[in-house]
Amino acid sequence: MRLLPRQAEERKLKKEQRSTWKKKAALLRAYAQGRPVWISWQVTYLCNFECVFCDYWSFPVDRSKETSPAGFRSAGQKLAKLGSFMISLAGGEPFIRQDLEAIVEALSAYHFPLLTTNGWLVTPERARRLYEAGLWGASVSIDFATPEKHDAYRGKQGAFERAVRALRSFSEARCAAHQQVNLITVLNDQNISEVEDLIKLAAAHQAGFMIQPYGMMKTGEARFLHRGEVSSYLLGLKRRYPNFLSNPIFLEKFDLALRQGVRNCRAGKSFFNIDHYGNVSICVENLNDPVGNIHTHSARDLFAALAEKQRGNTCTACWYNCRGEIESLYTVRGIAASLPRLVTA
Repeated sequence: MRLLPRQAEERKLKKEQRSTWKKKAALLRAYAQGRPVWISWQVTYLCNFECVFCDYWSFPVDRSKETSPAGFRSAGQKLAKLGSFMISLAGGEPFIRQDLEAIVEALSAYHFPLLTTNGWLVTPERARRLYEAGLWGASVSIDFATPEKHDAYRGKQGAFERAVRALRSFSEARCAAHQQVNLITVLNDQNISEVEDLIKLAAAHQAGFMIQPYGMMKTGEARFLHRGEVSSYLLGLKRRYPNFLSNPIFLEKFDLALRQGVRNCRAGKSFFNIDHYGNVSICVENLNDPVGNIHTHSARDLFAALAEKQRGNTCTACWYNCRGEIESLYTVRGIAASLPRLVTA
């Protein structure tokens, strides 16, 4: 019997819902068994910005060696043998990849793809296609509520206007209740007074707000580090604004991270990095020390090598979202704070 269009759509929705719960169950198993749950995956190191606090845009890139959508699909299948993962697609600027939708579709079959963008190349049409391909959430980087300051920091005039347009495009393009849009800010030496306005800007576009402290591992530049205490101020803002989503355990450690560093990094154990060529390392700042390649090594061998590398890791140099937010989930208060969002997403 041939299904009517509405019946076919309802059946498709139920199938997708079952697939989502299956992925969530696999993610929960990985968490419970102490395996990694978060992957930072660069789709390219090409970037159309020249941000003053980052040097990724200066990296030489061999486009012919970048992982193809087919490569992402086979790698995603390989990783799925050990669980489902939250996969943060970044760069460089991921929207430079014209096949970004195909990459998201390839990974969404088994995992939860997210992406972070500077917003310059985002259009309403591409935002919609990405959500339809299975994108779980999108974050737009905006560091100042003052357009001129953001443009100068990002090295491109009009960066603020394009980023706000991207925030609006992602917000309006959502086609499912779980699809999250965030404004994400890097705390630096100049923008603490603008954080509240950035939270309000996010709320005006039905978006969440998240923040992470600047880390000097990319450039070695200490001049962008915020020097004063900020944790109590940020926690106060979180209590006042429901769209401030950063985990309170993560925020509580900002002062410690900026003053002397947070010990016992779980890089390689709870999260790890894959670059645009498929090289696997314990974190995004260890690109030159890979433990293997996702295209040529088994997932089990890679996880064993990551675990071995993690045991010797004494780094305290960063408190990025990909570290602090994930490590917060391994505390009772941290998981309790994030669980409602994780369950309903």
